[in-house]
Amino acid sequence: MSLTVLSVGYPLATVSESTAGGAEQILLTLDRALVEAGHRSIVVAPADSRCQGLLVPVYTPTTNFSEPRRREAQHQCKRSLEWALDHYPVDIVHLHGLDFDQYLPKTEIPIVVSLHLPLAWYPPRALRREHSRMRLIAVSASQMQAATEPVQIAAIIPNGIDLKRFHPAHERGEYALILGRICPEKGIHLALDAAERANLPVILAGAVFDYPEHQRYFQQTIQPRLSARVRFVGTVGGKRKAHLLGGARCLLVPSLAPETSCLVAMEALAAGTPVVAWRSGALPDIVQHERTGFLVSSVTEMADAVSSLATIDRVNCRREAERRFSAQSMISRYFDLYRESSGQTTADRRRAA
Repeated sequence: MSLTVLSVGYPLATVSESTAGGAEQILLTLDRALVEAGHRSIVVAPADSRCQGLLVPVYTPTTNFSEPRRREAQHQCKRSLEWALDHYPVDIVHLHGLDFDQYLPKTEIPIVVSLHLPLAWYPPRALRREHSRMRLIAVSASQMQAATEPVQIAAIIPNGIDLKRFHPAHERGEYALILGRICPEKGIHLALDAAERANLPVILAGAVFDYPEHQRYFQQTIQPRLSARVRFVGTVGGKRKAHLLGGARCLLVPSLAPETSCLVAMEALAAGTPVVAWRSGALPDIVQHERTGFLVSSVTEMADAVSSLATIDRVNCRREAERRFSAQSMISRYFDLYRESSGQTTADRRRAA
């Protein structure tokens, strides 16, 4: 049965290969899989997004993400979503944004919500299943374990990556890679401290979004430390991202946030690159300590781990990624959920006829 899935991204984050955001990458992976499987994919996302399916653009600000501008972006997203529902026969609405409750449509169409961020970051009202057809999806078991209040989760569908896009490099560079959003909770400054102690050059790649706190962090804490040994290369995606991951001595993940998943850690392992990560959230479920990398709790421990990378078998890193992180399992489970949900809708409509 062919499906039409309407995916909705966070209105202030472009959906593209180079976007430094796990939610956007998962949306893009599902969008690509839907098209390849012969389904119809419609994506509501910022106008500069790049997807395989039909893009319904949201015209949102690209700078100065102040609170009034965030509210305006949510309003524009709601308008684009309602327009899409009016113009296309949609079977499933799949929401990915932290603020999904601000543009949750009033519809009888089944709704799937992937909760990509810590549950405590969502307003409590957003996680109440007031919509009878709404299903909340967790992206890892650790996300559920960290819940402070009971949440009616329909399923846990762990994130996955496209293994074909990442391969071990024939030759390694002499640098540590830090890749992702550049903001205080990602702890970039801690990784820079550790790399300096370990006397290892750093390539820093990722986006500095135009939130005041993110800009301030980059300008005051990160930018003064850039040098010939600490290079900032901006956002990367596609082959360039894969090349950087494959050539690195290690990936540093110093996140202070309770990560619900970590796609870049999975991608590094798929490239045969060890991961040195803060012991936070789902990271201990991704990185096998002393086998595919190291889990640390301080700058000193991170520096010591960087100096011990020779003990990690890079072939085993790739093997573990193949065994545990393929996107195919995630795609299959979402497709099953789409079919099950749309089948319920069909049955309900048949009974009502």
